[in-house]
Amino acid sequence: MNVPDDIWKKVLSLMEREMTSTTIDTWFDDASALSLEGDCFTLYTPTSFKRDIIVSRYLPAIQNALHELFSSEFRVEVLTGGEAEQRAQGKKDDGFLPGTEEYTFDRFVVGSSNKFAHAAAVAVAENPGKSYNPLYIYGESGLGKTHLLYAIAHQIHETRPDFKIVYIKGDAFTNELIQAIRENRNQEFREKYRSADVFLMDDVQFVAGRASTQEEMFHTFNTLYEARHQIVFTSDRPPKEMLRLDDRLKTRFEWGLLADIQPPDYETRVAIIKNKAIRMGMELPDAVLQFVAENITSNVRQIEGTVTKILAFQDLLGDSVDVKTVTRAVQDMFKDKSDILPTPALIIQEVCKFYDIPEDVLRGQGRTKDTSLARQIAIYLIRRMTTLSLKEIGREFENRDHSTVLSSLSRVEKLVKSDPNIAEVVKDITANVNAHFES
Repeated sequence: MNVPDDIWKKVLSLMEREMTSTTIDTWFDDASALSLEGDCFTLYTPTSFKRDIIVSRYLPAIQNALHELFSSEFRVEVLTGGEAEQRAQGKKDDGFLPGTEEYTFDRFVVGSSNKFAHAAAVAVAENPGKSYNPLYIYGESGLGKTHLLYAIAHQIHETRPDFKIVYIKGDAFTNELIQAIRENRNQEFREKYRSADVFLMDDVQFVAGRASTQEEMFHTFNTLYEARHQIVFTSDRPPKEMLRLDDRLKTRFEWGLLADIQPPDYETRVAIIKNKAIRMGMELPDAVLQFVAENITSNVRQIEGTVTKILAFQDLLGDSVDVKTVTRAVQDMFKDKSDILPTPALIIQEVCKFYDIPEDVLRGQGRTKDTSLARQIAIYLIRRMTTLSLKEIGREFENRDHSTVLSSLSRVEKLVKSDPNIAEVVKDITANVNAHFES
């Protein structure tokens, strides 16, 4: 499938509403689409004369057609002669954040639910360290926080290639710190993060409750902030709701601008579906757009995954895309969350990761304070998130008996009600487990 060529055919079809067939044939008969990259649509025409006519007379018409297709603004570039070949030879991949190239501002569909966060992210990308510092974007998983984080990174990298841009996830920051301490590389670790011109941390909620990580974050933040270097965080909640986060960090996270993202409304969902499909070389019927938008309501990532599955379904089976086909292709995505249960192994894995405890220790007979509490929380979560009986839960922990499992459940239930820190731990681990089921 030649996606730029397919898009060009749709553009010409739309332009035919406003132009005669003679005009189309005269100026566009030998024009071809080279690429659609970011917010730039590139055409090729063999002569400079035609290129000049297209640029001077017809660029607005092409841009209007692209806007009608994508609901986004595009630049249009027209190459001629050997320019296309020179462009191809000159292009190179500099290896910056590989695999994230598509996460740019022009590919972020803006609606009422994310307009404020998008505007703040653009402002930061245009004036890093000056507009809003830190920028703290929060909202549920799958709504576009990471997309905006990468978009900031790519725009700054393009406009300020000399800037050192560091991207890290909250849990990876903790893991790197632990490794640095074990290998006596603390100074190297600090230099990596404190020398950044732009520091981007995804899922900052994972630093909460970890004493050494919070200490390191505090000094990293201070160093970057005092140097007027840009800091951007994303999280699933605002700082005030992170109960295990140090007060001094809460205060600093709130120094700049807090911007939340809400689930997309119906119109935004339709625009996301339409945009994604056309970028993949296909125009979905209105009935299909409406059906998906009405059934996938809360998660942008899942909406985009649904479109990908629809197109794969058509490519593999050759069915025409209609509501019946779409229902069959994505019916598993419409299941209620309650139909999808995590395994005990997954829950134990996430508890071990959170507490940095080996699985065999957690499942075994170790009785240190931290190990016992972690084991009891694992038992509590397995009981709450699966349909296993008490006896079956006991088997996961070297055949612990019924009374031991009950005792663990009782203790954690009381702690969740009486200790906000434990309640926050349970909430964080539950979120980590649930993240495995997001599209």
